[in-house]
Amino acid sequence: MVLGVLSRPVWADTTLKVVEVIPSPARTALLQQEFASFEKSHPGIKVQLTSLPWAEAFEKFLNMVQAGDTPDIVEMPDRWLGLYANNDELLDLTADFKRTSSLANLSDRALQFGSAVRGKLYEIPYGFYVRGLFWNKKLFAQAGLSAPPATLADFVSDAKKISAMPGKYGYCMRGGPGGFSGITMFMNTMDGQPGYFHSDGTSTLSDPGAIQGLQLLATMYKDGSAPPDSVNWGFNEIVAGFDSGTCAMLDQDPDALIGIAGKMNADDFAVAPIPVGPGGHAYPTLGYGGWSIFANSSHKDAAWQLLSFMVSPDNNLAWSKVVGTLPIYKDAEQNAHFQSDKFKGWFTELNDGSKYVLVTPPTYLEGFGDLYDNISIKTFQQVLLGQRTAKDVADQWASYLTDQLKAYKAHQSAN
Repeated sequence: MVLGVLSRPVWADTTLKVVEVIPSPARTALLQQEFASFEKSHPGIKVQLTSLPWAEAFEKFLNMVQAGDTPDIVEMPDRWLGLYANNDELLDLTADFKRTSSLANLSDRALQFGSAVRGKLYEIPYGFYVRGLFWNKKLFAQAGLSAPPATLADFVSDAKKISAMPGKYGYCMRGGPGGFSGITMFMNTMDGQPGYFHSDGTSTLSDPGAIQGLQLLATMYKDGSAPPDSVNWGFNEIVAGFDSGTCAMLDQDPDALIGIAGKMNADDFAVAPIPVGPGGHAYPTLGYGGWSIFANSSHKDAAWQLLSFMVSPDNNLAWSKVVGTLPIYKDAEQNAHFQSDKFKGWFTELNDGSKYVLVTPPTYLEGFGDLYDNISIKTFQQVLLGQRTAKDVADQWASYLTDQLKAYKAHQSAN
């Protein structure tokens, strides 16, 4: 007879290192709360959290990895996945996922995006970011407008009318960090083409319509439809511009709703679908974030225990409410929290495929993160400031992406 056998494993003196890269006080507090609960039910495990400021996270984390200072679990923004998965630095989670019953109701989209590189599950997404159009009802009414813009032509026209009012602007433009998804959404919508590539592997971003979409934003900035300092605005600045009543429209994901709802009267704003382009379609971006395990982790089993706990149904619902993502489980949208009118714009886009085609970034490309977080910021600002033409910059982006896809295909063929 064997005495003293426990019904659950015990990890003696195990410390799991976790890195988050999009921190906020509320989400960091929620993580700490989750970790405390996990530690209580898993004797011997301690969780150590490192929070990297988002504006510096890409370079700081890359430096950590190059120095060999890798965590067990890392928060993995969609555009980072290709870099680390293609370099064999992430653990394939497929086998762990299949044996974990609590994740059985994970949505098909979550599995699709988590497996974007090589068809292997290198990430478990924690939620989706779908782009919708926030609009300020009071400012619209003051400008003689009664409804959000249905088309991009209406969007430009409405922005001009609102900007004619002293101290007001039509659009909160994101000229600084994180703007690339919104920029390419306008380019796709004007072009009438979803995504980033033609079937021959060349990028759509140099199409005439895509260039028109980029020029549309530059013209709006030049004519005063966006604040002058929005050339440098990131997430916090565009949200503040909207909830302060400085500008009347904002294209953003559900994560912006949390801060806005805390500062604005619920009756004063709403979220509409993205305006359609000349072809009658809109191409809202659908991004995601999630959690990955590093392949060189010394505690892979314990790390999976923690990761699967973090994305379990109850924890994921709590996370979505705090962070502002759409949940990863098939029946999550039936929760009362998501029945609010404020979510209608996003769910319209999710459910009406005849008009709205959701576009996901090519996260499988190793260099996509560098384009998103570095190259595109400086070059878009050059367009806004009149230092380069929209065609010049669109051609640069398209050439970069075309070369990235060629390299990716070559790597796939070699392996």
